[in-house]
Amino acid sequence: MAEARLGLTSVAEFRQADRSMSRRELQARVRKAAGGFAAMGMGSGDTVALLMRNDIAFLEASLAATHVGAYTVPISWHSTPSEVAYILEDSGAKILVAHADLLVPLGDDVLGGLTVFAVETPSDVVEAYRIDARAAVPRVSADSWSDWLHAQAAHTGPSKAMSQSMLYTSGTTGKPKGVRRFAPTPEQQRLMAETRRTVYGVTPEARILLPGPLYHGAPNGIALSAAAAAELLVLMPRFEPEGLLALIEEHRITSLFMVPTMFVRLLGLPDEVRRRYDLSSLRFVLHAAAPCPVDIKRQMIEWWGPVINEFYGGTETGPIAFSTSADWLERPGCVGKATDHAVVRILDDSGNDCPAGVPGEIFARLGHYPDFTYYGQEDRRREIERDGLVTLGDIGYRDEAGFLFLCDRKRDMVIIGGANVYPAEVEAVLSGMPGVKDCAVFGIPDAEYGEALMALVEPHPGAPLQPETVKAFLKGRLSGFKLPRRVEIRTELPRHDSGKIQKRLLRAPYWQQADRHI
Repeated sequence: MAEARLGLTSVAEFRQADRSMSRRELQARVRKAAGGFAAMGMGSGDTVALLMRNDIAFLEASLAATHVGAYTVPISWHSTPSEVAYILEDSGAKILVAHADLLVPLGDDVLGGLTVFAVETPSDVVEAYRIDARAAVPRVSADSWSDWLHAQAAHTGPSKAMSQSMLYTSGTTGKPKGVRRFAPTPEQQRLMAETRRTVYGVTPEARILLPGPLYHGAPNGIALSAAAAAELLVLMPRFEPEGLLALIEEHRITSLFMVPTMFVRLLGLPDEVRRRYDLSSLRFVLHAAAPCPVDIKRQMIEWWGPVINEFYGGTETGPIAFSTSADWLERPGCVGKATDHAVVRILDDSGNDCPAGVPGEIFARLGHYPDFTYYGQEDRRREIERDGLVTLGDIGYRDEAGFLFLCDRKRDMVIIGGANVYPAEVEAVLSGMPGVKDCAVFGIPDAEYGEALMALVEPHPGAPLQPETVKAFLKGRLSGFKLPRRVEIRTELPRHDSGKIQKRLLRAPYWQQADRHI
């Protein structure tokens, strides 16, 4: 087998030789960075923060930090300076490694007390995000990552890589929380590696393309695993539909991790563009992070074949359910059965197990994943636990065969005149309406019923959607009490990079004048 290579590419620059690196070269750079970190006193339990877009330097810094036993803290580059400051302080970071342009808005009040390394923002990232090229060069006040790395002596001791990335939750119910997992035992490490093979598709033969941001859980874990085990890893600086197809063909990609929004944008390409590229190399396409509309997933399977898999889980739980294309085609809408070593229970408000077909809150534990705490917020960790299992706040049910279906987030449930309504059910129907690109349904205050449903609809370009046509489409497809009282057409809905619509931002204005939040 040819030596594995890691490549950072974009549509414009994927042929640039200086944007690829062999595994041997990466390992040498990681050991030099680890030697530098160790010389700075970094060790077990310390934290190194990362503020970068997709870049090989992200992998270098991550792997070097874990090599000396430290945690890495990836920070969303969408964060405001105050949000960056909060995570840096909350995580106790001693070092920040960041793309040069992302340091520009951060003042001394944010960076004070930190050792800051500036990574020159790569030209493909500059082009993808239309960054001012002058901001891409490290400023004098920060150390150059490349210069510093070149001057370090390689770490010669054994790896202490028992820690992992300490990922921060999205913070939809308050300040973001750092999920700090405890060190795994050797047996847990072995089983976690097996999960990476079976659920994430990271095998020695895999040629993996990651179009999603590395500060998110699944792309982060897959990238770091692929750096050690896959035949090829290609990072896109930014998802672009036709560019993704071109990279699949160019690099004979076998494995992808995606989110449903990417499926929607791919399906929006003209037929002649979709037919232009050879995608026959694909073997394992994985998606997660947000519910996928049934019609969208069916179209993707029809286009790409039965290679599309899905997992359900979160930063706290790991992947606790998994479904293949065959599973899903037999049971549309399911997210799969419990993965190996996972315990999944559906509980009612009293803590009793719900029978098959009856929704309840999902509690789970992946036995071979080390336990975790919310760093500095152990009380918040205890709030989500019941009988040794934890919840992500999702509502779902299992059918008679044990396949898991999601209904909604528990906090998104809307109570209308005493009746529970799960917006995801309405969204699933609305997503099937011709001309609908995306939608968000949530509760707003109602003087008579307590809450009413609001639907915000994003149409495909040129689609002649109007609120009344949307209401007419839903009528007869849903029970009367599940019909949105109000419908608005929006040109765009705000999203996290994970693909999740930011409902909190959409919902907040309607509750600002109310004396309650639900």
